[in-house]
Amino acid sequence: MTDTTRTAARDKLRALVGRDDADFHDGQFEAISALVDDRERTLVVQRTGWGKSAVYFVATLLLRQAGAGPTLLVSPLLALMRDQIAAAARAGVRAASISSANAHEWGDVLESLEKDEIDVLLVSPERLNNPSFRDEQLPQLVDRTGLLVVDEAHCISDWGHDFRPDYRRLRELVTRMPSGVPVLATTATANKRVVVDVEEQLSAGGEPVTTIRGPLARQSLRLGVLQLSDNAARLAWLLSHLGELSGSGIIYALTVSAAEDTARLLREAGHNVLAYTGRTDPGERERAEEALKANEVKALVATSALGMGFDKPDLGFVVHLGAPSSPVAYYQQVGRAGRATEHADVLLLPGEEDRAIWRYFATASMPDENAAIAVIDALEKTDRPLSTPALESRVDLKRSALELLLKVLDVDGAVRRVQGGWISTGMPWHYDSERYERIAAERVSEQNAMLQYEAGDECRMAFLQRQLDDDTAAACGRCDVCAEAWYPRGADDSATDAATQSLSRAGVVIDPRAQWPAGSDRVGLPVSGRIAAERRLQPGRVLTRLTDLGWGGRLRELFAPNASDAPVDNAILDACVRVLAEWEWSERPAAIVAMPSSSHPELVGSLAAGLSRIGRLPLLGSLESTSPPQATGTTNSVFRLAQVWGRFRVGPALTKGLAEHQGAPILLVDDLVDSRWTLTVAGQALLDGGAGSVLPFALAQRA
Repeated sequence: MTDTTRTAARDKLRALVGRDDADFHDGQFEAISALVDDRERTLVVQRTGWGKSAVYFVATLLLRQAGAGPTLLVSPLLALMRDQIAAAARAGVRAASISSANAHEWGDVLESLEKDEIDVLLVSPERLNNPSFRDEQLPQLVDRTGLLVVDEAHCISDWGHDFRPDYRRLRELVTRMPSGVPVLATTATANKRVVVDVEEQLSAGGEPVTTIRGPLARQSLRLGVLQLSDNAARLAWLLSHLGELSGSGIIYALTVSAAEDTARLLREAGHNVLAYTGRTDPGERERAEEALKANEVKALVATSALGMGFDKPDLGFVVHLGAPSSPVAYYQQVGRAGRATEHADVLLLPGEEDRAIWRYFATASMPDENAAIAVIDALEKTDRPLSTPALESRVDLKRSALELLLKVLDVDGAVRRVQGGWISTGMPWHYDSERYERIAAERVSEQNAMLQYEAGDECRMAFLQRQLDDDTAAACGRCDVCAEAWYPRGADDSATDAATQSLSRAGVVIDPRAQWPAGSDRVGLPVSGRIAAERRLQPGRVLTRLTDLGWGGRLRELFAPNASDAPVDNAILDACVRVLAEWEWSERPAAIVAMPSSSHPELVGSLAAGLSRIGRLPLLGSLESTSPPQATGTTNSVFRLAQVWGRFRVGPALTKGLAEHQGAPILLVDDLVDSRWTLTVAGQALLDGGAGSVLPFALAQRA
């Protein structure tokens, strides 16, 4: 049977890749045979570019030929779905997807499934918990499925570098699979701990699991790390040498603002690049991906939003402005390069802000015990489903944190998503502190390992392999540890000047709040709906975002928890003056009012005074605070508004000043903008006091 399967499988493979001489890589046919001949549950851990998709496409064709139902492929990213559907079509595999991006096509897809005209159905893990799909379509699909494939399976594991709560539901899906239906899980980035975790979930129901693991060395990659003094030096290096890197590639940045700022600087210098982040419109993302694949741009400057699933076999280079928090995540990202080329260059330019960013994201996916209990309590106190916005007005969490917490609680069995929102299951839930402490410790260990990688005490490829528990790790002979540095170290003077000038650029628009948060009435606030146009603040300005590469670093120091309050220094004041000078307001402010600050009174007071002096605008004084500020933490809009509602008052002295400038625009000066509700409420007090309009200005915005 195996020889017959091999011959048939090789024919399918050659049709897939379009070459009559194509043959299997080590392990490929073994995986196909395990699925087709033995109907086993199989985990494949192989390097990027090895051909994991060929395994499940060929297996699908053979199983379908034998009368099996369609393959259900769980895939984490829309970009991955697009690439896989295109690859499937080349092999004669009829593939379709159900995702948030093609809701208008679902009816046609389901009709094609009914007619048995689809060989592979791709779904996102989130779709598995969509109530209508989960309760109506999925049971029928499970009964007919001929093969279940879980792509990027490291997402299943708490220990994986890209853990996603939705993936934890796959254990239940595997358990529901009829006897004899093979299951395949694939990944390129799994160490032994992740492998054991995934094997445990694949074995649900007591089925054995076959793991096929190969060497993870990438012969085409030439790795290097270049330590430079600061962000200006890193950007100057890119400006000087981007054009020298072969082909087209990816420049990774750790934050959205860093990616956008870097892309802007490179474009201004004549480099054809595009930004690609979580804020990029989905349509623009797809167009950017296609532009890179067609070599129409030199690079995409991207966050981790461009990661798993992006397939450009001839990608020539990957450069990182700032390091990911683990060697495993780094291996996954650089694995995009050199998949079908003899060589590709990979360079890491570590940043001084890396560790602070790592600390923030290390615990971002872990649930807060008090918040979890509050969510469960809120759901138990109602006899109907609550939508996420409705929960937001009952629980003090931002939307993104609430959505993540609901997913975790859903996977833990404490809540359930149904038509109309979320309900409590009534199942007991406890906070697994030991588990999360272990995960937190592992994250710290990963960060320390990344610093070891940067230090360069051993072959860089071998180090990455060892982090993935690859027993075949050996010196590559190509990286900057094994051989001499292959990259230039310096930068052109003109590039250094341009980078420095770009980083000193100041001014970010802050849009005014236009809508009161839904659910404000539930916390006793007498507002709802849109904020009347005459009651809105004007578009404001901040000097920088704290995540920005330029002034962001200086302001992060200023607002660090242990930083002492002090008057604004001349450099920051001069930059603020430049922002005001470039502000194209419809009517120049007539006077300045300062916000009351409990944490930075000297800073805010001196900033307002300095702007008054240089701009020759009268400083009318400060608003009065009627209550001490409360810690904001991660409060959502409803609770943040409730905290500051009615807190600001126009005192007698300020009343007199506003009367002298009745109906005139007022510049409202603050230190740090977060939710914008503090400025909104303060602005309402000024409007009530006689200001014609309010133009907010602050030193920084959190993100």
